[in-house]
Amino acid sequence: MTGPDRRRWLLGGLAALGTGALWRPGRLAAAGPHLTLAPDVPTRVYDFETSGVDGWLVVAGRWAVEDLPDAPKGRKGLVQRATGNDFNVIVAPDVLGDVDVTVSFDPLSGREDASGGIVFRFDQGRYYVVRANALEDNFRLYYYDRGRRQIASANVKAPALGGWHTLRLVARGDRMQAWLDDIRYLDHRDSRGESGRVGLWTKADSVTAFQALTVRGIVRSSDGRR
Repeated sequence: MTGPDRRRWLLGGLAALGTGALWRPGRLAAAGPHLTLAPDVPTRVYDFETSGVDGWLVVAGRWAVEDLPDAPKGRKGLVQRATGNDFNVIVAPDVLGDVDVTVSFDPLSGREDASGGIVFRFDQGRYYVVRANALEDNFRLYYYDRGRRQIASANVKAPALGGWHTLRLVARGDRMQAWLDDIRYLDHRDSRGESGRVGLWTKADSVTAFQALTVRGIVRSSDGRR
């Protein structure tokens, strides 16, 4: 089998797996195009240097804007420093449906966990989160409702501790795709949540810095009001 023929054969096999197929190192991507939102969907950038987190909801954790002299996108960022909680979550005020979210994160330290994640469709304590962990070679999507449930996972090279990385999440309808450092690893469908707030997440003793949270989506309401 020639190189092009083999590639077409592999792509056909992945397509048969459906939208739940995962990317893994050394393998071809899940079949199907990247999810996108309409070009005219509004964009909001939280740089934390000028906007801070006024109006945000701290669900758990110790979140504060701090100086980050070695950060790549400005001099300040949002840092989570609590180390005694199961999970640490902060969410922005706006309620959105379909979203395209990108953030830079630096897992500064952690022995039990050293993670950073994007929370989306947060509604009355229920939410999805896509996260990467500098101590584990996996990239995962969870749904949280009085306890976590893993709904998609891919094997990856663990992001370096003490280095900056990029997470991206696109959710449109019941379909969700997620990227780590510009590589799409996850493509999944789940219909339990349709809209909610976007935010950031860490676990256990993770001390993690975040910068340049960019959110594209149509606002349905603000401050949690429907």
